[in-house]
Parts: sequence; C-alpha cells; structure tokens
Amino acid sequence: MTAEAVRTLGLSYHEVVCDLRAAGVDDLNRIVTEAVIIMGNVDILVNNAGIIRRAPALEFTEADWDDVLQINLKAAFFLSQAAARVMVPQGKGKIINIVSMLSFQGGIIVPSYTAAKSGIVGITRALANEWAKYNININAIAPGYMATDNTAALRADAARSSSILDRIPAGRWGTPDDLKGVV
Repeated sequence: MTAEAVRTLGLSYHEVVCDLRAAGVDDLNRIVTEAVIIMGNVDILVNNAGIIRRAPALEFTEADWDDVLQINLKAAFFLSQAAARVMVPQGKGKIINIVSMLSFQGGIIVPSYTAAKSGIVGITRALANEWAKYNININAIAPGYMATDNTAALRADAARSSSILDRIPAGRWGTPDDLKGVV
C-alpha cells in the first residue's frame, strides 16, 4: 500500500526488509547502509515500528517482554545510532520517534509496551541533547489513540473504547491523515 501511494505521486519507492524481532545491531546497521547505497544519504529516520502484547503484569511472560522491548526500544535506539553515524558527517539530520499516550499515562495490561514507549521518550531527550551540536533534530510524536492493528482489541471492547473516546477531544480514533503536516 505504501509503495503504491508513493509511486502514484510519481516518486520512487525502495524498501529494505528486516525482521526487527530477531535483528541484532549488525542487522540494524545494514538497514542504514543499504539505504545509503540506494539513496546516497540518510536525511530522516522515522522510528515507527512497534508491537504490543497484552497480559496482566502478574502473568506477563519474559518472551513477550523481550519481543516488545526488542522491536519498540532496542531497534529504535540502534537504528538511530546507525543513522546518526551517517548524519553527523552530513552536518544535519532528523530523527522522529513515534511514542504513545501510554508513554505518559501508563496503561492497563500492557507493561512492556508502556516501558518501551516511555523509554523512547527518554532516549529522544538524551539523543536530542547529545546530537544537537551536529544539527541532528530529534523529536517524539505521541499521536494519540489511533485506529491501528495495535488498538483493534481496545476498539472492539465497547466499554473501553467508549472510555477512551470520552477522553479524546475530537471524540474519535485518530487516522493517518490526522498526522499530515505534523512532522
């Protein structure tokens, strides 16, 4: 779908595929290296990959914890590091981390997701402070409650969905179109 949308605009589309669940630092470095080979440089990195696993904290498994932290936190940090190694010599760059309202509110039955997204907020602050001198701009965006696969269970639960919608000023779940122009 993304490729088709980009090509419809008359632009070229390239992708570098990597299973972030199993990716080590070398794999994450390879993603950036391949992007540089294809495009010549890296101007922007958007850390948007994320998964969520739901279970009460007393029942949460180590495997689910590790999967979520691997994709949502570790991969984002090491992709940022790899991209910054290209951006520093360029003298500029932008890294955008997608976080969550749960970064600030906590959550119910999503301990690893809350920890990972809170960690991304902290990493965003730390890297922004450290890399500003290289003209690398780093921000986190918490788009609010979005209608995605990650929120399907919440939207399907009428009581929880209603409770969430009551707290959203627009009174509806967000869509990708709501983010146009934000970055």
